[in-house]
Amino acid sequence: MKIPVFKPYLGSLEIEAAVRSLELGWLGPGSFVKEFETGLASLLEVNPENVVAVNTGTSAVHLGLKLCGVGAGDEVITPSFNNIADFQMIKSLHANPVFCDVTEDSLTMDVRQLPGLISNKTKAIICLDYGSSLCDYEAIEKIAKQHSIPVLYDAAHSFGSSTDRGKVGSYSDISAFSFDPVKNITCIDGGAVIVKSKEQAEKIRYMRLLGQKQNQDKLYANNRSWTYDVDELGYRYHLANLHAAIGVEQLKKFEEIARKRRELFKFYHQELKDVEGLKLPLPVQPGIVPFIFVIRVLNNRRSDFTNFLHSNGVDTGIHWQPGHRFTLLKNCKAADLSITNKIADEIVTLPFYPDLSMDEAKHITDIIKQFYVGIKEHD
Repeated sequence: MKIPVFKPYLGSLEIEAAVRSLELGWLGPGSFVKEFETGLASLLEVNPENVVAVNTGTSAVHLGLKLCGVGAGDEVITPSFNNIADFQMIKSLHANPVFCDVTEDSLTMDVRQLPGLISNKTKAIICLDYGSSLCDYEAIEKIAKQHSIPVLYDAAHSFGSSTDRGKVGSYSDISAFSFDPVKNITCIDGGAVIVKSKEQAEKIRYMRLLGQKQNQDKLYANNRSWTYDVDELGYRYHLANLHAAIGVEQLKKFEEIARKRRELFKFYHQELKDVEGLKLPLPVQPGIVPFIFVIRVLNNRRSDFTNFLHSNGVDTGIHWQPGHRFTLLKNCKAADLSITNKIADEIVTLPFYPDLSMDEAKHITDIIKQFYVGIKEHD
């Protein structure tokens, strides 16, 4: 059996929580959703009223864009080096992504390109973190405020991380998180939107439930209203009680998850730092909870590299394919994307999850070193 790229960190506590939620018999949004939102607020150090749990991170981005007022004909600036979900949500609103490049060290938004991409059609900016690196949010925020443009912070890769300003998600106007099967915590699938005001949160709570203006306290008590008003578009984006119950247990062991992720990241970095032909991510900074460990395989050897690892029982991934290379998005406006084009053909995601043992990690790094020994011998 191969060592997988990802593996959810689940155990008996999550199974017991799932059973409790099923025995409760209330499978829609209910008391476990409220408990999960309260737990998120505590960890992220934000007002619980401003946390809205949804069914996926993609839904969180969609609702964030709606809150920014994005609509037909608008433009949203974001790196081409981004997850397809963000592009699809922009297009679903009949708007268009405008692609910027990334910096070669962090693989996050190259802020220097941002002013030149802003036009009278720019309705929002999506910035995001990547792997173990945070974007330069302060610089992005400064430019956005000069032009009165809202910023949607896609923090799918940085749940639980901190900066000098506080927890990621606590200082931005709108933040979106993902809790899919492989993220820093999982709800099986889930997401959250963090906003700055009770009014914004209330708007999103209605939108996540088909626009139905139901009493939220009643829902959180595992009950519902049979009469309500609907005055705007909504979506079936609520988080199920079953998924929220699992999320509650994941939050309880988040310190353990964070510790194991940091230890694994540091181990990889130490073991691979002297391997010629690889470019490693930046060392993990204090306060960061790394999501993935992405190396760059130089000199056009990525296929040979991944094939060698696969033949030795190690799975790998590629996160991501740039947006401008997709048929759907190939005609979108873009800045110079030379760094994106370069790194897109080099990146490889190594197995990275809390359950990965140090023996397995050592096996992985030994296999990588064997690959490069073979190259030297062949050359």
